Amino acid sequence: MFLGVLVFVVGMASLGAEIAGVRLLAPYFGASTVVWANTTAVVLVALSIGYWLGGRSADRRPRIQPLCGVALSAAALLGIVPFVARPLLDAGVNALDAVSAGAFVGSLLAVLVLIALPVLLLGMVSPWALRIAVVSVEEAGTVAGRLYALSTAGSLVGTLLSALVLIPAVGTRNTFLIFAICLAAVAAVGLRSRRAAGVPLVLVVLLAVPVGTIKPGTDGRVVYEKETPYQYARVIQSTDGERRLELNEGHAVHSLYRPGTVLTGDYWDAMRADASAGGRTPRGVAILGNAAGTTAREFHVLDPTTRLDPVEIDPELTAIGQRWFGLPRSIRVHHEDARPFLRRRPDQRWDAILIDAYRQPYIPFYLVTKEFFQLVRHRLTPKGVVVVNVGHPRGHDELEKAMTATMRAVFPEVRRDPTTPTNTILVGGDELIGARLAAPLPGGDVYTDDRAPVEWLIDRSLVEYAAADGS
Repeated sequence: MFLGVLVFVVGMASLGAEIAGVRLLAPYFGASTVVWANTTAVVLVALSIGYWLGGRSADRRPRIQPLCGVALSAAALLGIVPFVARPLLDAGVNALDAVSAGAFVGSLLAVLVLIALPVLLLGMVSPWALRIAVVSVEEAGTVAGRLYALSTAGSLVGTLLSALVLIPAVGTRNTFLIFAICLAAVAAVGLRSRRAAGVPLVLVVLLAVPVGTIKPGTDGRVVYEKETPYQYARVIQSTDGERRLELNEGHAVHSLYRPGTVLTGDYWDAMRADASAGGRTPRGVAILGNAAGTTAREFHVLDPTTRLDPVEIDPELTAIGQRWFGLPRSIRVHHEDARPFLRRRPDQRWDAILIDAYRQPYIPFYLVTKEFFQLVRHRLTPKGVVVVNVGHPRGHDELEKAMTATMRAVFPEVRRDPTTPTNTILVGGDELIGARLAAPLPGGDVYTDDRAPVEWLIDRSLVEYAAADGS
């Protein structure tokens, strides 16, 4: 029974550490598929090595006490990961700011290794426990099946508990600590030692340590930060009162507030202006990717008769907008994902649909496909327009070309508005007007729901940009 409890808690801690590890990295390096792939790969490699070492150690010392010693060591390492990782993450994000690819990759790998060490020790537990539990060859299959089932059940519980309960409720650091405490408590019972019992007590004490700011502020002061169920969000305020909303790694501004004006001097102004490219001020506007409401606030003040339907998947960003970015509470924000929002409203039409949905630096692939823009066109009035913010590394237009080609497969006319070195506004409709709009770029592949390699394309652009800057 004790070995069953131990492998269950180990399975729970292993997958919980993987989920929490991605969240640990997200405020600094984002939560892209690349980060997920790196973390998953490191966990799998660490577990594989742990299985091998655990099997060898079990044959040499088939006893519970050394096994629990390994589990206790894993718990201690798991508990200190978020504390030790902090300076490495700060160094990594500074390297990324300076586009120093080598230092960035090095710091990212260092953090992944920090996660790998406790996971490797966790991997040693299952084969070791199996060696101890098997008394006779006749029952080996039954025992193995039972322990693997318990380990897998623990992994399932760890995944759901970390993603749905612990991270939203207590944050990433305390999620690491809670899994470490559970594992340390079970291991201490197996060791039956007063000294061992001190480890879970120390980890419990660490829960009381103030979290503080997750990332240091740059060009301003961090006035608010929170880990939401979807991302890490923080508000930076400059000495002149300007506020910026940063998400995850913080290398893009998702909302901007300037005291005394609703205009920003940035791409949000262009999106509102381009919404009139159909030849009239739109009477109804849907904003897919509202963030803290910069664009919605502009429309509310400058075009008060326009009916607004802002859409934002993360309710916490709406609360941030109302508190820090002047988003009026009278504006009803739909807390849904963008594409399902359109699909569930077959009878509703808008004069302009604005798309500014990013998990930086990636736009969700299902918002750049031919099928998506067909859905958008069906939700537009006869002279309606779609306005898309395309973010890209400076000097790289690969994503813009692909999105232009995809939009041209649906809309008779597509034009571009290059507003900043890293933002281009694409406008699609039946007939477009406006001195701001230029001819679209040629080339690019048409993306579909089946094939839309948007993350691969952006990753390649970032690597090429970093290499060119480093040279």
